[in-house]
Amino acid sequence: MKKNHNFAIYSNGQASMLNRISAVFSRVNLSIEALSVCETEQAGVFRYSVQVCCDQQTAVRLSKQLERQIEVFKADFQSEDNTIHQEVALYKIALKSMLEQTLTEQIIHRHHARVLSMNSEYIVIEKTGNRAESQALLDDLSPVGVLEFVRSGPVSISKPMTVGIAFNNQSTGEAEDSHAV
Repeated sequence: MKKNHNFAIYSNGQASMLNRISAVFSRVNLSIEALSVCETEQAGVFRYSVQVCCDQQTAVRLSKQLERQIEVFKADFQSEDNTIHQEVALYKIALKSMLEQTLTEQIIHRHHARVLSMNSEYIVIEKTGNRAESQALLDDLSPVGVLEFVRSGPVSISKPMTVGIAFNNQSTGEAEDSHAV
């Protein structure tokens, strides 16, 4: 049965890594639903978070293929049920609309969003949550007039406690432990 799987791939910051990682998913004709890259708590080690929809068997096979890549320290995956994930959505609406309709302020508060920026022409609203929550706010703001909307992909962290991963310290050559997916 196909479901969303979140891969956590740990590597150094090599420029070609993203291309090599995405090629592994492309070879099995999987579309990447979401992708984010950030440095981890360990200096010089980057986490590539990749979300794809596939079955468990394919996820296991992909994880092994990813770990065979040079410069990949660890590749693990979790089903969407075993992760905590959030995304950020930004909404730009005309300030005029906000001033003319007190309903807009009520919508913002009801969705637990916040005003991120305001100037004489527009305001930017930020909503952190899951995709359904950010979509619900977009739907509620649509009658007011959304000038621009952007949503990040989800960032996730695993629910289960996992064994630490040893990363090679680039400067000293020593192995260090850290907790990760």
